[in-house]
Amino acid sequence: MRYITLVLLLAAAGCRDAEAVGSAGHDTNPGIAAADSLKKARKKMENKIEKSQAEWQTCLTPEQYRVMREKGTEMAFTGKYYKTKDPGVYVCAACGQALFTSDTKYDSGSGWPSFWAPADEKVVETDVDRTLGMDRTEVLCSKCGAHLGHVFDDGPKPTGLRYCINSVSLDFTPKK
Repeated sequence: MRYITLVLLLAAAGCRDAEAVGSAGHDTNPGIAAADSLKKARKKMENKIEKSQAEWQTCLTPEQYRVMREKGTEMAFTGKYYKTKDPGVYVCAACGQALFTSDTKYDSGSGWPSFWAPADEKVVETDVDRTLGMDRTEVLCSKCGAHLGHVFDDGPKPTGLRYCINSVSLDFTPKK
């Protein structure tokens, strides 16, 4: 009964993966195949998600909310994915859209997960960030508008870009 109540509450709040939440309150789905995640993300890209800040607070942890909705950042070398080398797909922690693949991930030495390209050019948007007294390029999820991190032009070939992304903004779907 608790499981059904939890799933209904999460679904009513619009949280992603409400059906995958187990009775203990955690994701019981070990992961969808990477290719399936990319196909589903492409189909959903046209459907933007808009929620109030109060709705986002019910779906995100306090740290996710601080980073993804208030444009914060996590401390370098503390995120759960900065050292991950497993094959798979990195998805938006707020909406589940596939953002980056392990094929484009590399160790930039920055302390955050770094990628030289998104999974598809349509899954991220950029905006000018003038905080900290400088111009930077902010990276946002194109589906839900979540702040992911920043992109810099000091990355490796072939793009020369470094998408420096907060781990807390990501979930990881391992490749089967």
